[in-house]
Amino acid sequence: MAAGAALIDDVIDPRETRPVLIRALEMAQTKQLPRPWKKHGAMPV
Repeated sequence: MAAGAALIDDVIDPRETRPVLIRALEMAQTKQLPRPWKKHGAMPV
């Protein structure tokens, strides 16, 4: 079901699970999301 819905990115060999997860977590740890520029700090109520 998940494969048919294109929800699977990769198939990991069970022996490689730990190294793959470590690499993914290390990449996610330093990821920064760009925030859109705000014209106004707060909207008036």
